[in-house]
Amino acid sequence: MSAVDRRGFLAAGALALPPLGALAQPDHRPPTRPRRVETGAERLAERGWERFAGRRVGVVTNPTGVLRDHTHVVDSMVAAGRPPVAAFGPEHGFRGTAQAGGSEGDYQDPRTGIPVYDAYGANAAKLAGMFTKAGVDTVAFDIADVGARFYTYIWTMYTAMHAAALTGAEFVVLDRPNPVGGTARGPQLDPAHATGVGRKPVVQQHGMTVGELALLFNGEFLPDDGARVEHLEVVEAAGWRRDDLDTGVPWVAPSPNMPTRDTALVYPGTCLFEGLVFSEGRGTTRPFETVGAPGLDWRWAEDLNALGLPGVRFRETYFTPTFNKFADQLCGGVALHLTDAHRFDAPRTAVAMIVTARARYPRVFAWRPDNWIDKLSGSDRLRRMVDAGAGTDDVVGAWQDELAAFERTRRPYLRYR
Repeated sequence: MSAVDRRGFLAAGALALPPLGALAQPDHRPPTRPRRVETGAERLAERGWERFAGRRVGVVTNPTGVLRDHTHVVDSMVAAGRPPVAAFGPEHGFRGTAQAGGSEGDYQDPRTGIPVYDAYGANAAKLAGMFTKAGVDTVAFDIADVGARFYTYIWTMYTAMHAAALTGAEFVVLDRPNPVGGTARGPQLDPAHATGVGRKPVVQQHGMTVGELALLFNGEFLPDDGARVEHLEVVEAAGWRRDDLDTGVPWVAPSPNMPTRDTALVYPGTCLFEGLVFSEGRGTTRPFETVGAPGLDWRWAEDLNALGLPGVRFRETYFTPTFNKFADQLCGGVALHLTDAHRFDAPRTAVAMIVTARARYPRVFAWRPDNWIDKLSGSDRLRRMVDAGAGTDDVVGAWQDELAAFERTRRPYLRYR
């Protein structure tokens, strides 16, 4: 473009502009801030942890057990002169150094000198032995859950509650908001398919805090195992409502493949891809938000966007995982982008992804040969229905009665509006 043309172009653009008075004025109002939520740990820390005065406390926690200033609760208790007698690490470990399916073992924490016990995979009797060895008379639980039945931390809590019942210890849950909200969604676990990723009949996206789950466990499930915690306390998170997603509570990755809040929002659905030969995005920077396999292309995203699923858009993507499935192999697939987190339904979306992938790529689509999908979905129904050609509405409709039953069961244990 010549200098003359450029001047003409700019002049034309200037003539097309509205007068200054007609331009939208800047909005000087302060930005809307999320409601301030205080976790249970924050509330006790503000009082110098006096709740635990004279008690021998064992803390079941991991890197998510932090205060608003990101100080870890164990470090805060030590600084306040009320050090716990032991810490107990779940999957990934107390300080979070292990990958999926791993833990850190037993050791002495170099920062605090406190003994750390490996609780991952321990049954109630073994964990009760750890409590006894450490001299624990009060168990405090502070781990950020992500609201999915197959996330193992809630089952570590269940085992710890059972162990506390066996030893007569108090059990105190330092509650936190559920980062995916308070709505229950998805199928309920069939007890015949109980494993470490789902031990009791809870739905796939339970919509409860860990404190509410502890009350549910104690009232509904532990008695069936011949145990009940006699002294159970939930230190509630102040200021949280069930539909709050933006709480202001610091986000610390609950596990190595849960880097963002959006990851947590999609995880109760896309974790099902662990049960397929597809990659669920492990080995990428956006696990569970990225799904695919070699041989997939742009057509999957087109098929999914044509469904108009609420709260999400799908983008064609290509990626090469650095580990896990298809390590160092080029994969095609989709990236999930949330457009309305409140309308997004993770279990239903995942079913739609599975159904459309099977229809579009019949030569690529396959379940993992160990039928891990049954453990994740809670029964063999999803696998059988998809193999029989059922559509998304048919699959989702099949779990509505049990979802309604779970909602009735959980109602007396809900603590937040």
